[in-house]
Amino acid sequence: MTSTPDSGDAGVRVRFAPSPTGFFHVGSARTALWNWLFARRYGGSFVLRIEDTDKERNREEWVDGILSAMRWLDIDWDEGPYRQSERGELYRAAATRLHDDGRAYFCDCTREDVEARVPPGAPPGYDGFCRDRGLEAGPGRALRFRVPDTGTTLVRDLIRGDVTFANDSIQDFVIARPNGDALFVLAVVVDDMDMRITHVVRGEEHLPTTPKAVLLWEALGGPALPVFAHVPVLVNEARRKLSKRRDKVALEDYRAQGFLADAMSNYLVLLGWSPSDGREILTREEMIAEFSLEDVNNSPAFFDERKLLHFNGIYIREMAVEAFIDACLPFVTADAVVWRDAFDPAVFRVLAPLAQGRVGTLAEVPGYVAFAFSDEIEIDPSSYDKAIAGDPGAAEILSLSRARFVECPFEAESLKLELEGIAEEVGRKLSKAQAPVRVATMGRTVGLPLFESLAVLGRERTLSRLDAVLARLDAR
Repeated sequence: MTSTPDSGDAGVRVRFAPSPTGFFHVGSARTALWNWLFARRYGGSFVLRIEDTDKERNREEWVDGILSAMRWLDIDWDEGPYRQSERGELYRAAATRLHDDGRAYFCDCTREDVEARVPPGAPPGYDGFCRDRGLEAGPGRALRFRVPDTGTTLVRDLIRGDVTFANDSIQDFVIARPNGDALFVLAVVVDDMDMRITHVVRGEEHLPTTPKAVLLWEALGGPALPVFAHVPVLVNEARRKLSKRRDKVALEDYRAQGFLADAMSNYLVLLGWSPSDGREILTREEMIAEFSLEDVNNSPAFFDERKLLHFNGIYIREMAVEAFIDACLPFVTADAVVWRDAFDPAVFRVLAPLAQGRVGTLAEVPGYVAFAFSDEIEIDPSSYDKAIAGDPGAAEILSLSRARFVECPFEAESLKLELEGIAEEVGRKLSKAQAPVRVATMGRTVGLPLFESLAVLGRERTLSRLDAVLARLDAR
């Protein structure tokens, strides 16, 4: 079995069908991306369908979040978004047809009725009690599909191979509620048939329900079954399935942190698949040309935030400076930035190239440039304890720096020469002599190149900050 269409075939039709019950999960984003890449590789169609029949849990804001996240990842759709909530008549017609053909029957059993009939020690489940009672539609009567008593149902899966299910292990399952509303398993099959879906690429958690879909498809007399590909789950560091209750899984959170869409897409596409030569940094065009469902691994894929951060850093450093500046602006002018009223675009333009080589996410940028837009800085306590209070030589270095910085030309090279001389006087390497000066003027031990930063800060503010720390040491 192969997913590869005939050469030149433009008949590929895939669908991405999220449920709007929460933030956009990174696993859903990967599934959407793989579907999109497959459609684009073979010149097919990518259909977006919103499965919003769960009226109690669905919210319109989640729909908006799905669409926004997909646009951010540059995953466009050729059709849709269709909404299942607007397609109820199709599902009702299919349910009626199955009943009229004797493939479904009405059942008035409550959950308590079903549980009460299970013999001691037997597995729980419905026993077919209403199969031959001849009930008609009515209050409290759901519609169940009549599963064949014998035989097997075969699911051909590109990733997992052939999976066979014994029919006698599949209970007669509900396809429509007493009010006529279709359940997920029926709605999905009707939609896939109506939309002429050729490949169903979705999470492996749907595999147990796939034999039900196959049985419904055959009972409704659909065209050739779509090709199935159940993709592996994403797991955390403990190799447990990613959960929104304990893991950071919302794509929106990563976007808000300043991860780049291209970096996220590149990382997601590799979670369970890789090109034949093992390359990791891929353009979108390379992904389209090389992605293959047959090469997807069936083992769980580790969602490694540290590796994602590494990818993001690579993409940030490859950006044109102007593009980096534009991408940073929402972060350095956000409402939460206490110094945003003092933000100076011209100053930021000088600092941005220095920050670009150091940050892992765009959200880190404000912390690196805050020193330049605040008259007074808040010094990180741990940095102060380590580089100043805990260093017996810090006071001398700061005093000498204060004295030399008064007279020297206030530009990066001159400042560096002065501190090199101070380091030699006190018997230190330059890196060790920089630490107290950096903390006193920038507020922390890690930051942009010191001398270029001091030149931007200016002589007056630099001396003022050195004076403040020296006074603090004197007071102690």
